[in-house]
Amino acid sequence: MEDLEVLDALLREEDDAELQREFAARSQGLRHALSQQRLMLLLGGEYDQANAILTVHAGSGGLDAQDWAEMLLRMYLRWAERDGYKTTVLEASSDAEAGLKSATVLVEGENAYGYLKSEKGVHRLVRISPFDAAHRRQTSFASVGASPQLPDDVEVEVRPEDLRVDTFRASGAGGQYVNRTDSAVRITHIPTGIVVSCQNERSQHMNRQVATQVLKSRLYERAMQERSEELAAVVGDKKESTWGSQIRSYTLHPYTLVKDHRTGAEKGNIQAVLDGDIDDFIMGYLRWKKN
Repeated sequence: MEDLEVLDALLREEDDAELQREFAARSQGLRHALSQQRLMLLLGGEYDQANAILTVHAGSGGLDAQDWAEMLLRMYLRWAERDGYKTTVLEASSDAEAGLKSATVLVEGENAYGYLKSEKGVHRLVRISPFDAAHRRQTSFASVGASPQLPDDVEVEVRPEDLRVDTFRASGAGGQYVNRTDSAVRITHIPTGIVVSCQNERSQHMNRQVATQVLKSRLYERAMQERSEELAAVVGDKKESTWGSQIRSYTLHPYTLVKDHRTGAEKGNIQAVLDGDIDDFIMGYLRWKKN
């Protein structure tokens, strides 16, 4: 800033083209530095810079909800592609008729978890159902979860006696999203009821290794959530996490609008949002969370 002030004073005395170019370059550098500092203030969590493990689950609403879950998965894959993140669909359970029952995606890249933690919660869709012959309006729900991919040196206790491990064939489950394999693995953590699956790798050993890593991340995220809820209870800030407390609504009928119920952020171009344009909602949440 001091250098820019000196250059500004010189330019007021002499209109020099080289000084103007230097002033423009240094101004751009300062703007970038300030932007990075603001970002670091917003992403101050312990694992905000880590890769993210994103989950999508269809809620109530039958085929509409499963279709909605698949639309959300597509939205996040598009967002990741737009922002230069690598994605790997670890597990996807599709329905024979339409949509997805659940999916788990590894999103790799700097600050992936810091951004995607803003998407945790219930997402609500209102539209004319494509599965209803009477063309009635339908409300569907899907839940989104996000946890950081933990570094190898982070220990999360998982006792073998607390696990039930099942193997199955992923013949078609996940459809376009995953490789077909005879060695898919499902791990159930009995004390918490958390279930994770991996069917992307070619060997049962690799699928089990990845599923265990996902389980540890989910257990870590659960522990952090419980700690946050205990703190909220102490300070009197309880918030219910139910299907009725959606974080964001996507309305296609009778008007088009996406609204985040936490920040009040809105967007009328719902197609752009469903194509991955969710940065405004993510940044709005991060700023809201800091206030």
